[in-house]
Amino acid sequence: MNVVLASPVVALVGNPNAGQTSLFNALTGSRQKVGKYPGVTGARKAGRLPLADGRSAELIDLPGTYSLEPRSPDEAVTRDAVLGRLVGERPIDAIIAVVDATNLRNHLRFALELKALGKPMVVALNMIDLADRDGIEIDVAALEELLGLPVVPTVAVRRRGLEALAAAVSSRLATPATEALVPDGDIAPLQREARRIATAAVRSVGAPKRWSERIDGVALHPVAGPLLLAGLLFFIFQAVFAWAEAPMGWIEALIGAGQDLVNATLDDGPLRSMLVNGVLAGVGAVIIFLPQILILFFFILLLEQSGYMVRAAFIMDRLMAGVGLNGRAFIPLLSSFACAIPGIMAARTIDSPKDRLTTILIAPLMTCSARLPVYAVIIAAFIPATQVGGLFNLQGLVLTGLYLFGVIGALVAAAALRRTVTRGPSPSFLMEMPKYQWPAPRDVGIGLYQRATAFLVRAGTIILVSTIVLWGLASYPKPPANWEGTALDYSLAGRIGDAIEPIFAPIGFNREIAIALVPGMAAREVAVSALATVYALEGVDEENTDSLVETLRGRWELPTALAFLAWFVFAPQCISTLAVTKRETGGWRWPIFMFSYLFAAAWLAAGFTYWTARALL
Repeated sequence: MNVVLASPVVALVGNPNAGQTSLFNALTGSRQKVGKYPGVTGARKAGRLPLADGRSAELIDLPGTYSLEPRSPDEAVTRDAVLGRLVGERPIDAIIAVVDATNLRNHLRFALELKALGKPMVVALNMIDLADRDGIEIDVAALEELLGLPVVPTVAVRRRGLEALAAAVSSRLATPATEALVPDGDIAPLQREARRIATAAVRSVGAPKRWSERIDGVALHPVAGPLLLAGLLFFIFQAVFAWAEAPMGWIEALIGAGQDLVNATLDDGPLRSMLVNGVLAGVGAVIIFLPQILILFFFILLLEQSGYMVRAAFIMDRLMAGVGLNGRAFIPLLSSFACAIPGIMAARTIDSPKDRLTTILIAPLMTCSARLPVYAVIIAAFIPATQVGGLFNLQGLVLTGLYLFGVIGALVAAAALRRTVTRGPSPSFLMEMPKYQWPAPRDVGIGLYQRATAFLVRAGTIILVSTIVLWGLASYPKPPANWEGTALDYSLAGRIGDAIEPIFAPIGFNREIAIALVPGMAAREVAVSALATVYALEGVDEENTDSLVETLRGRWELPTALAFLAWFVFAPQCISTLAVTKRETGGWRWPIFMFSYLFAAAWLAAGFTYWTARALL
């Protein structure tokens, strides 16, 4: 009786972007099928691999992963397949570990993790042509000796090294499996061993690689790296005030000229009041801060396009691990400095559901660009533009502190959430470093244009409509002739302010601030336009075109101004952010929770600031 032996099963495994799928296509050609794993939604790609001894093996292309500790369903498929736990699948007989020759140090760590399984294994040193182009010379024989595994250089897209790879697989299938090592979950020893092997096997590197490694030696240093990041952020916040002063003055003068023109052209009446005190005073009070917002975005674009942003995520990983998150959450949180909405949407890249939810809940604590007009007007009104130590602008220092308080608040909130409502394990953080490159001026210009357009559209829609509605509420109904108070006292807005003022009076907020906080829910910067509109209407002569900065100086005490800044560090997010949170979390439970805890945090922070300032000043 003839016994038909099943063909061996060989798994193709590697990090993402190692060229694994290209190698699979080159090895199997048209001899491949795509199906479904039993009980799993991921696609199953398998093909026939002709071996050197005349047999053929079933080659399975497993999803790319950085480790056998999965962070997504696809990575769980890879882990279960190589460990023989996948229901309905035959156990793996051998492994082809695909390694990127241009990034040997990072990819060898996973290869060592696979080797510990004890299965017959071959290393495909893929993209060796790109390594040659970059001047990276790898001693393949030394690499084989150090790994204790066959290493075959390949170029999948050019079908180079395929026969040698098939021969190495045939040879390894004839060798028995060794005893598997039990992983302890600590990847640090594997990283050190991978670094040692890569250093010994790489004989020389080209100039670009050497420069990249030298820069990373500083940028990723445990001491120098955080100091460099802190210095960059500090410089950015100094530049936001120092560089924007002149263009902001031009815009302010243009708005003042527009108010003078309207006052001189139109007769006294509702239309003139709406244009001067509503549109120009309200919307203009926001648009004036466009230069500061563009300067901030300019630096963010430079950091993203240069390749430094991912390094910053690695630097922040150690700090974020202390509050139950990892560096993968850093990029969505950094995106929230522009706006919490794209930051919350970027949290989709976080594989751990608990980490993702925590990141969404703390994203509004990052100081988005909508807060910048609020910060800028209060700082300009109450913080003198003096030099500290002859080097630093005091206003820039205060702005840096506000951003820092937001980050600290986010970390504290994350620590509290991870120990309560989002309790759960946090997976390790693995991410491949992009190459350093010069930012393309055209791409930076397009990015700034898009952000400026988005800001102006927002100013011309949400802020404009909110300002006009507030002007109407603050202007009507008109008081009777014998009314002794101000027109605002008699208006709908004044009555709303009187109703909600008791909530905010203990933290030093007056009626005008309470009124401004309500439309500020549409967009945070609307609070600035609302203040400008309310103060323009509150018994002030329409021809008085003093800036909002001058108005606040004469009407607020310093403790109130500081409390207002503290409120906006933690201020409840805008309606759009709540809507996006509802969509991303699948219901209203978490948006309501987010609004509630942020409102409580803002009230307590503003109150503590106000009470402390009153006691000390």
